[in-house]
Amino acid sequence: MSYQPESSPSTPQLYSSLKRDNYFDLDDIVVCHEKVPCTFQSPVYGLGHIDPGSNKDDIQENTKMELPYWLVKSLSVRKRKIVAIEYPNVYRNSYLQILAADANVVDLHKWGPFYYQLGEKLLNFDHDDSSKLADGLLQAFISRFRKVMDSSQNAQYQDTFQLTEKLDEIERKIFKLTRQNVDDYERWQIGKSNQLSTSEAVLNHRKRKYADDTTS
Repeated sequence: MSYQPESSPSTPQLYSSLKRDNYFDLDDIVVCHEKVPCTFQSPVYGLGHIDPGSNKDDIQENTKMELPYWLVKSLSVRKRKIVAIEYPNVYRNSYLQILAADANVVDLHKWGPFYYQLGEKLLNFDHDDSSKLADGLLQAFISRFRKVMDSSQNAQYQDTFQLTEKLDEIERKIFKLTRQNVDDYERWQIGKSNQLSTSEAVLNHRKRKYADDTTS
């Protein structure tokens, strides 16, 4: 069995999986372009140029390659399973064991800034270790969530960069939102939330007007 691509592939077809994920979410677009290791189950003609390790015109069967998630997803549907995927290293059992041992000490941003989001998308594929990955991601998130919440609520006089540098992007958003809610609550407690203040636009206008008056 082999797959012969059309001479002029349709752009909507190529990006259909990306649209089904969340085409209008910039973070999701970035995640969908993350590379996923895969092995071609059948030859693909005329696309050998996308394999940097080959000078052949066609992609041979059993060729291993890293392709963007959105492309791998479209090539691994059950009706025409052209590629079989492998999990990236940071989602394999050895790394999941590190998370299980003590997730709070792991630099998750170094493993991948969108670690949870890409991990969730990998669950769309038929893989022997999908249940282990799902459980590992869930337990890691639960384990780290309390620390993220505690540090964000007590970060008023601390360097937030040090508190967030090891967090993945979802955790950073949780941290930022929680910190904002704490600040709003403290402002409300001391009565500042109901005080009227001059907007930045008005202040800037006054400064420009004053400058014009002094120079004329």
